[in-house]
Amino acid sequence: MGPRRIVCLTEEPTEVLYALGEQDRIVGISGFTVRPAKARREKPKVSAFTSAKVDEIVRLDPDLVIGFSDMQADIAQALVKRGIEVWIANHRGVGGIIDYVRRLGALVGAAERAERYATHLEDHVDRVSKAARAMARHPSVYFEEWDDPQISAIGWVSELIAIAGGHDIFPEKAACALGRDRIVADPGEVVRRAPDIIVGSWCGKKFRPERVAARPGWSAIPAVRDGELHEVKSPLILQPGPAALTDGLDALHRIFGRWALRGTSPASAAA
Repeated sequence: MGPRRIVCLTEEPTEVLYALGEQDRIVGISGFTVRPAKARREKPKVSAFTSAKVDEIVRLDPDLVIGFSDMQADIAQALVKRGIEVWIANHRGVGGIIDYVRRLGALVGAAERAERYATHLEDHVDRVSKAARAMARHPSVYFEEWDDPQISAIGWVSELIAIAGGHDIFPEKAACALGRDRIVADPGEVVRRAPDIIVGSWCGKKFRPERVAARPGWSAIPAVRDGELHEVKSPLILQPGPAALTDGLDALHRIFGRWALRGTSPASAAA
C-alpha cells in the first residue's frame, strides 16, 4: 500500500520511516542525514537542503519525493516538471512534528504503528514538561541557530525551550519561518535581554563558545559571565522530526536542570 519508492530530501522522513520499519521504501536520502546512522550506509545521497541531483533522483524512479518547507520549492518544481509526485511538508511546531509522524505513517499504510510512535513521542514530551515544571528556577535562554549573521531559534525549538523549563528571549522571532526574519540585527539586544544560558546549534558546523563570549559587550551577559554556553548538535534539534522531541529536548532539559541546581545567581537575586 502507498508509495514503494520514496526519496527523502530531508532527514525527518527518513528517521520516521526507519522507526516505522518502512525503510525498504526509501531509495534516496539527503546528504545531511545522520539519523539513523545506518541510513547513510544503506541509501544513496541525492540532495543537500536547497539543492538536489534532480537527474539522479529521476533515475531512481521514485513514486514519491518528500521534502520540507519553501526552501525546497525550486527542487519540488523541477521534479514536478519531470512528472514526479512531491510532498512538501511545512510543519513548524511540536504538535506539527507529531502530526507529521501520523500523516507519513498513514501514507505508507502503517497508520497503527505511526499512532503508537506518535503517542510515544507525546508521552516523552509530557514527561519532560512535568519534570521541567518542578525545577526550582527557570532560565532565560538565547538559542543561536547561526553565528554570522546571528539567527535565533525557530518555532519548534522555541517551544522545546519552554517544554524543557526555559524562556526563549526572542519568542517574537520564533514565529518567523524564514531565517532572515530571525536575524538578530543588533547583537546588543542579546546583552539587554540578559540570558542566563546561551545554547548554540550552528547548522553544519561546531559551536564555538569562545567566539560568542568574545563578542563586544557580551561579557556582561549572565550566561557568559557564568560560563553557561552550551552546544546542542544541530541534527538533534534543527530538523523538525522525532530527534528534536527526544534527544534534542533531553539535551536542553539537562542543561537547564544543571543550571537550576547551581543556586540563585546574583543577577537572578537582584531581579
